[in-house]
Amino acid sequence: MGFKMGIVGLPNVGKSTLFNALTKTAAAQAANFPFCTIEPNVGEVAVPDARLEKLAEIAGSKQIIPTRMTFVDIAGLVKGASKGEGLGNQFLANIREVDAIAHVLRCFEDGDVTHVEGRVDPVADAETIETELMIADMESIEKRLANLARKLKGGDKEAAEQEKLLKAALAALEDGKPARTVQVAEDERKSWNMLQLLTAKPVLFVCNVEEASAASGNSQSARVAEMAAAQGAASVVISAKIEEEISQLDPEEAEMFLGEMGLEEAGLDRLIRAGHTLLGLQTYFTVGPKEARAWTIRKGTLAPAAAGVIHGDFERGFIRAGTIAYDDYIACKGETGAKEAGKFRVEGKTYEVKDGDVLHFLFNA
Repeated sequence: MGFKMGIVGLPNVGKSTLFNALTKTAAAQAANFPFCTIEPNVGEVAVPDARLEKLAEIAGSKQIIPTRMTFVDIAGLVKGASKGEGLGNQFLANIREVDAIAHVLRCFEDGDVTHVEGRVDPVADAETIETELMIADMESIEKRLANLARKLKGGDKEAAEQEKLLKAALAALEDGKPARTVQVAEDERKSWNMLQLLTAKPVLFVCNVEEASAASGNSQSARVAEMAAAQGAASVVISAKIEEEISQLDPEEAEMFLGEMGLEEAGLDRLIRAGHTLLGLQTYFTVGPKEARAWTIRKGTLAPAAAGVIHGDFERGFIRAGTIAYDDYIACKGETGAKEAGKFRVEGKTYEVKDGDVLHFLFNA
């Protein structure tokens, strides 16, 4: 199950530096798990999860395979993108293809790096991109509503549902709010997602700060955090320059470097985890002597669908799932101990998989 996060931002905010750090980190991880660069501007990285190594150690797994997330470096946007300015059309098309947006904001001063607007104001930058996306969505909605007119006259139920959702989105946009603020009923979620509205995508604000502020942020990143909180969004502080340097070091050197900078972990790890959370994802594990592996699912996924992430046959022929909570697996030192302690459960088709579950599926081939 692949999930894509698009990295967006105005020119010269550190977007490409951040993406380069991500892809170099991914290349360094390639020896430990399957990795591929799909295109020059697309890369996959492992989602950091300390639980996986602990499970592998207990089970004596020969290989560790983390779950992964895809990052897409999207062309820089300028004011007027919704009208085709700069690489506007390409920018908007690329955003439609991702599941969420990592919005990189310049929160550093550097006289050698020109800002496209001639000033450093991350909140204004965020508003520039949001405005362009909102304009593009409004134009798209108006065209779609016009195209639905004939179907509505014919009593088309699907068209009526589309009209209802489009009008709800348009009302929010006209009120200056992105489409993601619209409350959508669960039974309408699939139809809503099919609208592919740009401002319906969840957003993570990435504050790119100078090296000295990497640990605690600065006054500009604090403004972004306040803006994000007001929108019900998330933000993360990162120094793209530091991350690019770290990506070129071996693990021991990287750990020493982080210590010298007063950082507990790489900013990329925080970014990747934040993206995982933003998309409403969670992880379950399969563990054995051959491999310990993490699998990504959406929160609320039932056991058969979770099995289907491994292979479609697992979902179609699902019988039951042997289940051990992560904490129980660790405390009981593995599956045998968990069974002896009564912590091994057999779950059926209606079981909602929990984050950290260690699962073994039984199915009919």
